[in-house]
Amino acid sequence: MIHKTWNENQTIKQIKCTNIDAKKFTVENVLTPGKVYDVKNESEEFYFVIDDTGKMGGFLKNYFEEL
Repeated sequence: MIHKTWNENQTIKQIKCTNIDAKKFTVENVLTPGKVYDVKNESEEFYFVIDDTGKMGGFLKNYFEEL
């Protein structure tokens, strides 16, 4: 149950949100373009960050750029 400790995990890196142009999903309510987020976990397709609601979320990598 690794997902229960992701909030306390060490930050892997920081990323900056570059766009919220999603075709399938609604991300404009939880991401802010230009804001820097701490990556807590990463997969091939997704970054797992604490979003604007304060909850952990998995987002496609094409919404971000690495700093």
